[in-house]
Amino acid sequence: MNIFSRLFKIGQSEAHSAVNQLEDPIKLTEQGLRDLRQDLEKSLHALAEVKALAIRARNEAEAFRAKALDYENKAVLLLQRAHKGDLPAAEADRLASEALLKKTENEAHAARATADQEKFAASAALLDQNVQQLKQTISQWDNELKTLKARVTVSTATKTINQQLAQIDSSGTVALLERMKEKIATEEALAESYGEIAQESRSVDQEIDKALQASAGGQAAADLQALKEKLGLNSPPQ
Repeated sequence: MNIFSRLFKIGQSEAHSAVNQLEDPIKLTEQGLRDLRQDLEKSLHALAEVKALAIRARNEAEAFRAKALDYENKAVLLLQRAHKGDLPAAEADRLASEALLKKTENEAHAARATADQEKFAASAALLDQNVQQLKQTISQWDNELKTLKARVTVSTATKTINQQLAQIDSSGTVALLERMKEKIATEEALAESYGEIAQESRSVDQEIDKALQASAGGQAAADLQALKEKLGLNSPPQ
């Protein structure tokens, strides 16, 4: 299976429909990464099993080679004992022949186990390549996901701002500002008008008070002169 095809379910009608309908790319990417991680887990499990088979085949080959060597040593010992007279020559030959047959049999098993080990090792190497490719792909798309999230955040904020700007009634706002400006000018003129009226009122009051003060001062001077005359203070001293 092509690991890249699993990312967005390409080849499946649901994925094509989702992409065409512009579904959330973040969710699609996260789902693709989950699928890749599941593939990685399965590949790691398969790799472990194949490596275990290779190890088992290697151990079996070593065991069979050890048995073959042991049977060869036994055949040598049988012939040596027959040569020393410890065993009849015919019996020693028969048993040595049997030992050599066992040796050949175990060598064949060892060769088969070695071939299995090589086959399993080759399969493990291919699986390991797939695992490394999956890890690299997952790492790449993890970084892509971070970038996508950042781009979505920026685009969402930009879209919101642009939508808000698009909904602003520029002419209405300007008209409102002009009305506020006119209202303020009217209020300022009205305040100035009231100030002039108050100033005019204060001027009239001041004139009245001044006239009254002048009149009061004249009367006081007349009263003072009358009092002096009454007291005879107007005539010069003798």
